[in-house]
Amino acid sequence: MTEPRPDTPDCASPPCLAHELDPLWSGRAGYAVPLRAPVRAEHSYVQRLCATPAQVLPLLCPVRETDWIADWRPQYVISASGLAEPDCVFATPAPAGGSALWYVTRHDAVQGYVEMVRFVPEHTACRLEIWLQADGDSACLATVRYRLTSLGSVAGDAAVAAYTAEHYLVFMRDWERRLNHWLRTGRCLPAD
Repeated sequence: MTEPRPDTPDCASPPCLAHELDPLWSGRAGYAVPLRAPVRAEHSYVQRLCATPAQVLPLLCPVRETDWIADWRPQYVISASGLAEPDCVFATPAPAGGSALWYVTRHDAVQGYVEMVRFVPEHTACRLEIWLQADGDSACLATVRYRLTSLGSVAGDAAVAAYTAEHYLVFMRDWERRLNHWLRTGRCLPAD
């Protein structure tokens, strides 16, 4: 028996990306997985920090960020060591209400690399990557990349649309300023 074509009334699913890629594919038992093209924004920025990678990496942690970000308040942290580590899970208030759930997928002190994924249910998913590279004997460069993907809601699409290069530049420069201030003085700048 042949599967019904997706453009006929017999197709069990609405048109989707899978049908666009292969119009004859109808999925297992006539069900096509509803695929969507991503609504996504991706930005990278290189911060110049006044400390070595070994000094900076421990500060890229849900607990230690409270030292240098005045309004950083995790709701909880699940961690065997009490700090950032692979499989550390934490929650923060989400900008639109509710909670953002974070999962540390990689935390590699030798490579100077941190990767986290953040989910705001029915809103967005975000992948954060940070690479630290020595810049002389007492400084480093931190390449910070965010990939923000809408989960298909109107609010998620709007959040991605608002995540412009200009917005990201302001965000990264503020982060860089706050971290460098803490590295120089051991004090946290007040929240804006």
